[in-house]
Amino acid sequence: MMCHLIAMVNSSLITNERQEREVSALIDQISQALSSDQVLQQIVDGLPPEVLDGVRRSLIAERQELIESLEAYRTAQGGDVTALKARAGNDLGALLVAARVAKGWKQKELARRLFLPEQQIQRYEAERYRSISLSGLQRVARTLGIRLTAHIDQPLPDPWLPSYEMPSSELQKVLKHARENGWLDKADQSDDSGISQLRRTVAEHVGEYGTPSLLRTGLNVHDLSKDWFLLAWKAQVTRNALRQIQRKKPRFRPLNMSWLSQLVKLSAFDDGPARAKEMLAEQGIILVIESQISGMRVDGAAFLIGEHPVIGLTLRLDAIDNFWFTLMHELGHVILHYRTGLASGFFDDFEHIEIDEIEEEANRFAQNMLIPEAVWTRSPARIAKTVEPIERLAKQLEISPAIIFGRLRKERENYKIFSDKIGRGRVRKHLLARTNEVNDEPV
Repeated sequence: MMCHLIAMVNSSLITNERQEREVSALIDQISQALSSDQVLQQIVDGLPPEVLDGVRRSLIAERQELIESLEAYRTAQGGDVTALKARAGNDLGALLVAARVAKGWKQKELARRLFLPEQQIQRYEAERYRSISLSGLQRVARTLGIRLTAHIDQPLPDPWLPSYEMPSSELQKVLKHARENGWLDKADQSDDSGISQLRRTVAEHVGEYGTPSLLRTGLNVHDLSKDWFLLAWKAQVTRNALRQIQRKKPRFRPLNMSWLSQLVKLSAFDDGPARAKEMLAEQGIILVIESQISGMRVDGAAFLIGEHPVIGLTLRLDAIDNFWFTLMHELGHVILHYRTGLASGFFDDFEHIEIDEIEEEANRFAQNMLIPEAVWTRSPARIAKTVEPIERLAKQLEISPAIIFGRLRKERENYKIFSDKIGRGRVRKHLLARTNEVNDEPV
């Protein structure tokens, strides 16, 4: 498996007293779960014991991140804004929030000095001043005692955009894919307009979320800073995810995991993939299906938009077994690596066999959530050559038999067996049908 990483700024920034109280309470809840098996069991109710160590490590990382975020906010209130500025990075909006906290002002006080409703300041800070006008931004900065400056010594290069010398065959491949999948405005379908739209979309995405930086294959690292195929695909996944976030206002709760066992059981239904998308949305996780650009070779991705986990799937292999393993692998990144990599993002190709520790952990999570190891090692299905033991195990676990058939094909490295049992062609059609019913984003 290969894994691409995309860099982004840490978005965990406490900005007001309400968030301070919520984070403090969450730290206490996590501490109780880590110190009490009874409390932890309530959080992980129904999960296989094989995944508990990974969950415990995830909670430890989550608690440490929250503690550091809380300490940064409280020290800033005392006038030391160093840690809060470090968390804000180069995000101008986040720096304005840090400046307000350092002055000891509440949002209400800044609103009073700007002659604005307090709710307006709350909205500005929630979106890190993305929608404010330039004159409004300058007014906020002056009120906070901040000087905005710009240094333009010479035109800066745009390494995150495709070169104009990019082979026209590759550029046309992206443009063709964008047209076929509804990425472009319908008003003007000319090549020049389409390429301009793509460049603008990529530029806006990079300005907000960063660029591809690394390709991990085992212990090897490769530069992917100019992988425009990957970035164009992620930009479109992000656009679709943002529409869902703005409409549904989801909230992900890391301390709620008991629903995972019910998610897996949805595989037993013909429309299980569509039901899974709905359940994930209820839990604050956005699932986007976006076919890959020819030549990109990505099965699934997991990354953050703000605090919202997003899973992107290409359905490169439209089969039940592949869908559920890929989904659970990316979900493993969300559950286990929410504070230890998800902000950077995981972009996975399952045809590459070299993996690192993090990818192996996500693999184990997926395998054990679908078929717990203790059950698998004792089951006759593991060595079965006929379908009956496999179907009995599927009934016992309340999952789709295609998942077990797929695991056997993988473990035996024989993809000729049970080829009619893995549910080919039974994923995309259900997701498309449900999308049309609810008038959701195009998949």
